[in-house]
Amino acid sequence: MKTIQDLEPKALFSYFKDISDIPRESGNEEGVRQYLLKYAKDHNFKAKVDKIGNVIISVPASKGFENRSSVALQGHMDMVCVKTLDSNHDFTKDPISLQIDGDFLSAKETTLGGDNGIAIAMALDVFSDESAKHGPLEGIFTVSEETGLTGAFNIEAENVKSRKLINLDSEEEGIIYIGCAGGIETQAKIEITKEDLPLNYKAYKLSIKDLLGGHSGAEIHMQRANAIKLIARTLVDLKTIRLASINGGTKRNVIPSSCVAVFAVDEKEEQTLKESVKNLSYIFKEEFSTQEPKITIDLEQEQLSSAFSNKDSVNFIRSLYLAPHGVAAMSMELKGVVETSSNLAIVKTTENAIEAISSHRSSIMSSRDNVANKCAKAFLTCGAEVTQVGAYPSWKPDLSSKLTAFCAKAYEEYAQKKPILTAIHAGLECGIINSKIPGMDSVSFGPDMYDVHSVKERLSISSTKRTSEFLKHLLSIIE
Repeated sequence: MKTIQDLEPKALFSYFKDISDIPRESGNEEGVRQYLLKYAKDHNFKAKVDKIGNVIISVPASKGFENRSSVALQGHMDMVCVKTLDSNHDFTKDPISLQIDGDFLSAKETTLGGDNGIAIAMALDVFSDESAKHGPLEGIFTVSEETGLTGAFNIEAENVKSRKLINLDSEEEGIIYIGCAGGIETQAKIEITKEDLPLNYKAYKLSIKDLLGGHSGAEIHMQRANAIKLIARTLVDLKTIRLASINGGTKRNVIPSSCVAVFAVDEKEEQTLKESVKNLSYIFKEEFSTQEPKITIDLEQEQLSSAFSNKDSVNFIRSLYLAPHGVAAMSMELKGVVETSSNLAIVKTTENAIEAISSHRSSIMSSRDNVANKCAKAFLTCGAEVTQVGAYPSWKPDLSSKLTAFCAKAYEEYAQKKPILTAIHAGLECGIINSKIPGMDSVSFGPDMYDVHSVKERLSISSTKRTSEFLKHLLSIIE
């Protein structure tokens, strides 16, 4: 059996193992920040932490390359933390348990954190490789990318000398991204009070689980099922339903892979409920037979003494049903690229309220705001308080970019084939950094990764090696 120590490039994967041993959920980046600062000190590189907690490392040019322009390698310190339902993993203290299966590196029962730990590992590998040829370099390692692009929004331009930036937060080898979507988030909250259940009401728990989930930008076009939407579709036609709780989804940028609703119905509607679940169980498995081969739908009897009113329950479920999810439009300019989408990401219940969070993306800002407005209107129908937060700009492609030209040339020299130059539907930090630092020219690329933001996340080992070699070749020719 191979171990992480057997993988090539050895230094790169050694750095990735170090990073994987450090808890780094969004907002908890102190451990990896200290690791980076120690790395800089050990290699006699200058390093600085800005007010928000981003780390900037300065690396001198290779001998003979001192007159080249400075280039920044950029990635984020945090990771999305998702685990299987039966996992005991504690993301506040436990290391990620790495496992190797053929060409793939993955994690046991959790997300891998290749997004974006591999960016840090590739950058550190370049910085410490004495055989690499490059001009002056900077490492820009940001905080809380996954929960609002916080580090990028708060980057301090005076700390960054480079005006060429290579973002290493992409997931398809051979594709160089030169643009990305902008985004905004809709938050809805309805404050309601539970009441004693009438004696003629019978309680149930409906669970939909074992969906693939995935990244709401990179995989939204795959038409995977959303567990919250399926729960709403199952319950929306019940007339006597009283919700006690509904909880689904884990992260704002993750397609929900599970959802559980606890509720009661009038005993006169019990048979309707059972028939609906039975019929929809068959329908869902047929509709998503390709995308969701392991979909599980369970209805169990439950014990309940109180729940929200029938009116509030019906109205909220209807809002979930109406809220947009999935691809709204494909780009007419870039073939195969999603232009506009929504992800109904989270629903959670407290003692006296139910909350929902939905994220929206588009390369066209008016389309982003339009689909967000549709979502807001859906939740206003149930009397929810609706706010919209976290807006960030799109990154418009510039085919005249000098850095893009260097990348295209370097990739063709390295791989003996042309790269694909396109835009990505996910939000990338370089779009924000470009808006914060005048004159910044950016590209984004990375190795093959699959099912990021899910427990199926895996990283191609061979692709990582090739991407690392390409990065070093690119840095050797940038002027």
